[in-house]
Amino acid sequence: MRAMDGVTDRSAYRLDNCSIERTLAVLGEKWTFLVLREAFNGVRRFADLQANTGAPRQVLSARLTRLVEEDLLRKVPYQEPGQRQRDEYRLTQKGVDLYPILVSLMHWGDRYVSDPEGPPVLLTHRDCGALIEQHMRCTKGHEVATPRDVTPRPGPSARPTTASATVG
Repeated sequence: MRAMDGVTDRSAYRLDNCSIERTLAVLGEKWTFLVLREAFNGVRRFADLQANTGAPRQVLSARLTRLVEEDLLRKVPYQEPGQRQRDEYRLTQKGVDLYPILVSLMHWGDRYVSDPEGPPVLLTHRDCGALIEQHMRCTKGHEVATPRDVTPRPGPSARPTTASATVG
């Protein structure tokens, strides 16, 4: 098996188990991200999710079903007095783990597509009030600022292409 030297040897490995592709298969459309945005802001009920996202009823229902199937949200029954039982939707740990991704999307949007006056929402630390920033670091604590600071290497499930598996 050849070592991957950055992007130069990508052809030696199949991409059919790419984590980005698999993640996009779960999340990859607008309504899913808007539902997650609302869930992170404490919105749990269908009518509130629909009002806040503007998603058509059938679309929202399908997205919620998918998010429950993928274990990003879980249904919790509730019943208002005199009403039938309904479900509200709460984040699972798997769903909570998406928070940094949504914050990254928000920060990118704030930087490149926000109104001239600035972003509509600022995220601040609850304890001190300072603005939230995101940084990437390696496991030894070094700052990773650009893609040039990263070298892709084959992981435990890297699958060599047929041609590279027979060479050497």
